[in-house]
Amino acid sequence: MPEFFNVLAPDVAFEALKPMLTPLDDRDVVLTSSALGRVTADYICSPEDLPAFKRSTMDGYSVRSRDTFGASEGLPAYLEVVGEVRMGEAADFRLAVGQAAKAYTGGMLARDADAVVMVERTQMLDETAIEVLRAVAPGENVVQVGEDVRTGDTILEKGSIVRAQDIGGLLAQGVTSITVCRKPRVGIISTGDELVPPDAQVGPGQIRDINTYTISALVEQCGGEPITLALAPDEFEEQRIAALNGLLSCDALVFSAGSSVSSRDLTAEVIDSLGEPGVIAHGISIKPGKPTVMGIVDGKPVFGLPGNPVSAMVVFDLLVRPAIFHLGGCLRIPSLPTIQATLERDIPSVAGREDYIPVSLDQTGECARAMPIFGKSNLIYTLIRSEGIVKVPLDKSGLYAGEAVRVRLY
Repeated sequence: MPEFFNVLAPDVAFEALKPMLTPLDDRDVVLTSSALGRVTADYICSPEDLPAFKRSTMDGYSVRSRDTFGASEGLPAYLEVVGEVRMGEAADFRLAVGQAAKAYTGGMLARDADAVVMVERTQMLDETAIEVLRAVAPGENVVQVGEDVRTGDTILEKGSIVRAQDIGGLLAQGVTSITVCRKPRVGIISTGDELVPPDAQVGPGQIRDINTYTISALVEQCGGEPITLALAPDEFEEQRIAALNGLLSCDALVFSAGSSVSSRDLTAEVIDSLGEPGVIAHGISIKPGKPTVMGIVDGKPVFGLPGNPVSAMVVFDLLVRPAIFHLGGCLRIPSLPTIQATLERDIPSVAGREDYIPVSLDQTGECARAMPIFGKSNLIYTLIRSEGIVKVPLDKSGLYAGEAVRVRLY
């Protein structure tokens, strides 16, 4: 196979891939209580008004607001207390002119009441009478029927990632199950004659496979289902067979290692042998991670990530992560969390290439400080000692100490 290394800018690389990705059609019905992180397959609309009754936002007295107009500490309004509406119970009486009823936070108002006077704004005269020391307006301290959401309103858009608050909102309306997109199955193949399982005793020249498990965790973080396919040697046919088997059961493939331009690195050749159109990019203008391979085989994305842990994680976030979200039906790919910090040391770079540098963070002062952690991309503890990544843009030849930077948190 001829060497294939046409380097693309990072944003161009994913945009070249995106039109070839087709979201999965498969759906699952899951319990709402277990739906955290899943992607909604349909619009979910409100089956009822929420709240379904007028609720007090304060402890106090439900009143007819017009009976309090003009009230002040110097000239209070005098109201007769004719009952109370206990929590979890419905009001079974109405208020007449000059009457009030005890109300509790979250509870119903007495019938015909349209406001609540805070208990702090009242003074008891005896067991059946109060002074109101400040007037209330209609609707004051009250949540109206349907104020949160009305029947038929869209609760969640199609393609939304279900969050903790979404689960609460759905269950508040009795929506106990929802239809979600199936999780994309992502097959992972780690390649290299030197790799052995993590539980093996390493011999001379051998290293334990960690990328399979790091990539699996990253796949889970973005809503995919990781499938460990093989720990394959540097043999074309064995890698090809592992990939063909993976394509039968998975929606995407990720090769770890074997992506640099070398006679021993077969990823691009294997991808091209699997089906059309094969490799669509080999090489991205970033550091670390330049020798990345990206392809499509029969509509399924296939990635060749560098074997170095830092490189693999950087490229995963740029290419694999958005691809998994897209396959999984997510219409708004969530941004990774960031924090602004002041750079503590210079970061040299080269114009025309994006550099990604791990940093540790010191957040003890008013402004966070980011300390670059320089190290070779094959050192996993470079990542472990860091808390995020700083990007040096394509058009800059470096960043200087004292600059404000955005740190993308892990």
